[in-house]
Amino acid sequence: MTADRARAVDTQRNAPEVEAAFQVVPREMVAEIIDGELVVQPRPRPRHARVSSRVYGALQGPFDREPKGPDAPGGWIILPEPEVHLGTMPDKLAPDIAGWHRGRLPDELLDEDAPGGITIAPDWVCEVISKGSEQDDRVRKMRIYAREGVGHAWLISRARVLEVYRLHEGHWLLVDTFAGDEKVRAEPFHAIELDLSGLWIW
Repeated sequence: MTADRARAVDTQRNAPEVEAAFQVVPREMVAEIIDGELVVQPRPRPRHARVSSRVYGALQGPFDREPKGPDAPGGWIILPEPEVHLGTMPDKLAPDIAGWHRGRLPDELLDEDAPGGITIAPDWVCEVISKGSEQDDRVRKMRIYAREGVGHAWLISRARVLEVYRLHEGHWLLVDTFAGDEKVRAEPFHAIELDLSGLWIW
């Protein structure tokens, strides 16, 4: 890539009309900007939301706190549906759940008065796949997460399958696939056993 081309990529921004449209999307919808395109979806249906909330509940208690020992859970900040701004355009994404190692996310970015979305890439994301979001969640958003160095990603499908991915040399490596009512230890939260039977609503 030439120096001029590199500078052009570095300074590329979302079109003003896309940014303006993003700002006025009604709160009952979910708005994202993916690869410069505004993507608007209805808020997740109750079953989708309950799966997401159960995953969040299973992880938030053990992990969203100060660790009590070198091998103990803890050491994370885990947020449901955060707005994250990634890259220079930026891509504005709303993963179902995202987690950051403590120390990477300054307190001021969690303040209610903080402007805009979180600009530090998560260390882990979880996407609950819906019929209308599968292409974006599996392809476009996963590419962005890889580009920004997100270390782990979980994809949860309507087939009651949990796919666990780890970033390796800039590409996603499928580490494990779990299904049904298994009790599993899934990266990066393998310090606890996760009972999948407690997650499924659909």
